Amino acid sequence: MAFKILAINPGSTSTKVALYEEERPLLESTLRHTTEEVSRFVDVIDQLDWRRGLILETLKEHGFDIGELSAVIGRGGLIRPVPAGVYEVNSRMRHDLRNAQMKHACNLGGLLAAQIARMAGVKAYIADPPVVDEMDDAARISGMPMCPRKPIFHALNQKAIARLHCQHEGRVYEESNLIVAHMGGGISVAAHRRGRIVDVNNALDGDGPFAPDRAGNIPSAELIKVCFSGKYTREELLKFVSSKGGLVALLGTNSVIEVMERIAQGDEHAAQVLDAMSYNIAKQIGAMAAALEGKVDGILLTGGIAFNEPVVESIRQHCSFIAPVTIYPGENELESLAINALVVLRGIVEPKEYR
Repeated sequence: MAFKILAINPGSTSTKVALYEEERPLLESTLRHTTEEVSRFVDVIDQLDWRRGLILETLKEHGFDIGELSAVIGRGGLIRPVPAGVYEVNSRMRHDLRNAQMKHACNLGGLLAAQIARMAGVKAYIADPPVVDEMDDAARISGMPMCPRKPIFHALNQKAIARLHCQHEGRVYEESNLIVAHMGGGISVAAHRRGRIVDVNNALDGDGPFAPDRAGNIPSAELIKVCFSGKYTREELLKFVSSKGGLVALLGTNSVIEVMERIAQGDEHAAQVLDAMSYNIAKQIGAMAAALEGKVDGILLTGGIAFNEPVVESIRQHCSFIAPVTIYPGENELESLAINALVVLRGIVEPKEYR
């Protein structure tokens, strides 16, 4: 009997779900959530039962009985740092997801998977959560011992795109050196050395290039002055870093499409800001090339912004001397989740235990 897998990827304003039979997609749906809907909940974790109901309702509308499922896999959350891989959702993980270090919709992925899997009588998994930590020791140290560098990034899509590229090129991921830039609401640029992500910026709260709604690297002394200016609360400044910075702070929007429309209408400031974002992404790629000692087999651009040709072309102009630049626009996360569950069901990969 063919394996049937439900993949769940919760975001701040949507819950993406997909149903797979082996590698074949049977259903893919994006459940949109309005600001009014999510604002009813004090905390993102309080949305758990509501989102589970929406998922079950969607499956029912398409005539699917969850009793047919072989496994459920969700997007990983902000748990403790772990090596890459597939993890079975256990009681310790459920506790850590409910009490995560930071509040984010991704924390719902493993919990939603666990609840629906329990109803279906199957196991629940996550794969390559945002806290995957394979960094070299030298990459962790900053100039302030109380502020070590830590990776929080698009590990799932980073790994999936790197493996997909190697498959297309007839390469082995574990024998390749790649730089992958995931460009979405946040931007992560990672150095993949022979199957390990040895360096990457913290794409959630203050590292690397600025993004549609992330501030990225900020001049330290200037930031300290702002913190003590009395103009902003602690919460407001944290939001600048993780959700209200970047294009939102500079142009009032997190939509690159809208920025492009403004540029087409002659908005020179919008053009300067978009060029600066592209420039900073290219600089981060250069830094990752140094982390790989210049031995780079390819540079891969992925995420929603990779659909934007001016950004892609700017990065290509700055970085093509390092290695060939290949574009994989969009996200591959639901398919990646399903494949990770499938290799476990087939016995190819043994799921790891979260401790």
